[in-house]
Order: sequence, then structure tokens, then C-alpha cells
Amino acid sequence: MPIIAVIHSEWIKIRSLRSSAGSLVAVFGVTVALAVLVSTTVGQAEAHNTGHDPVFGSFYAVNFGQIAAISFGATAVSSEYHGGALRISLSAVPDRKRFYAAKMTVVGALALSVGILTTFTTFLCVQLFMGRYAIGLDEPGALRATIGGGVYLALLALLAAGATALLRSGTATLSILIPFVLIASFVVGDTMGSVADYLPDRAGQLVLHQHPDGSIGPWTGLMVTAAWAASAMFAGRWATLRRDA
Repeated sequence: MPIIAVIHSEWIKIRSLRSSAGSLVAVFGVTVALAVLVSTTVGQAEAHNTGHDPVFGSFYAVNFGQIAAISFGATAVSSEYHGGALRISLSAVPDRKRFYAAKMTVVGALALSVGILTTFTTFLCVQLFMGRYAIGLDEPGALRATIGGGVYLALLALLAAGATALLRSGTATLSILIPFVLIASFVVGDTMGSVADYLPDRAGQLVLHQHPDGSIGPWTGLMVTAAWAASAMFAGRWATLRRDA
């Protein structure tokens, strides 16, 4: 089967799964809704604080949207491991390398498209409620954060997709990644010094700051997150090629 046909079949699968489609909608809905809520309640008050970062303040809600991005990556792959679905998929596409590449391509493309749409919409909506503190895309770091934030969400989705292919369980992936991002990274990270800058979420979120104060730059941080995602996808590919369906 040609690669384009395989990609099309994967697109149909993800579109028809309510859990995957819902997670993707949640990336946009949760991020934008919380960004508007925060900006209408404490947005202008926080702008008075010394050291306030107007760029990161616009993207604070990405901390919650990233959970939906992880859920999307996990559910998009975990559906293959229910009810023998993987055997049916591999019967239609015996070339496992092509099957895995098509799935990761669709997951990455959808997550990147929704991620970029989410960060641009979030930024513009927040500025509507910031009054005289509103900034534009020409503000230093604003355009970089808007584009980089979308890429960051896509990389987290791919990280979760690769981990799910390795573990063969969306529940196991979510049980590991969500507590790690929400708790371990912040609690353990503070005791790790500059090493914490290389954790996947901390490194990637450097791109959301106007003036990142980590030991690595914003684009380097995004590359670190990309390396984590690539490692997870490589491990997932190994499991897909070597294990029985």
C-alpha cells in the first residue's frame, strides 16, 4: 500500500476516535479558555509585579493545554492495542515501518497544526483583556514564543505517542508522563540545579519566556524536547517492529 494511502487511513482512524478527537479539541479549548479566564481576573494586576514576563504571562495556560496534548498522543496510539486492532492494521499494512511512520506523521501533523492555532489564538485573546499592558507580536520574544509554543505541544504529543507504542498502553503512558510533568519536574527539578533545564517540559517551555534564565537558550531547549520525543519514537518503533502483534 502506498505511504499516502496509509497516512490517509491513519487520518480516518484518529478522526473517528472520540477520545483522540476530543483530546485534540481540548488542547485548543482548555488553553484558550484558561488563558482568557486568567487574563480577565488577574492579568492586569499581575502586570504590575516586578519582573513580570508579558510573553510567558500570555502563555501560562499552556501548562494545562500540554496535558491534553499528551493525552492526544497516547490515545491516538493506544487504540491499536484494544481488541486485537493492531493485528487488523498490520494485516492491511504488513510493512510495519511504513505503518509506524504514517501514524507518527499524522499524530505530529495534527498536533502541530492545532498547537500553532492554539498559541496564536491564545496570544491574541489574552491581549484583548490586557488593556494598556497589551503587547503585539513585534514584542521581543512574542513571535518566537507563539510559534515555539505550538511546536512544543506537538513534541509532547509525539513523546506520548512513542511511549505508548513502547508500553502498549495509553493508561501506563498517562500514569507516567502526567505526574512527571505536573509534579516531579517541579518538585525534583528544583533540587537538580541546571540539570533540570534538560527535562522535556522545562526545556521546551523556555521558548515561552521573553528572557529565559536557564542554562540553555529557547531554541536549544526546544531541541532538547525534540530529542526526548525522538528517543521515545525510536523506542516505540523498535517495539512495533520486534514484538508480536
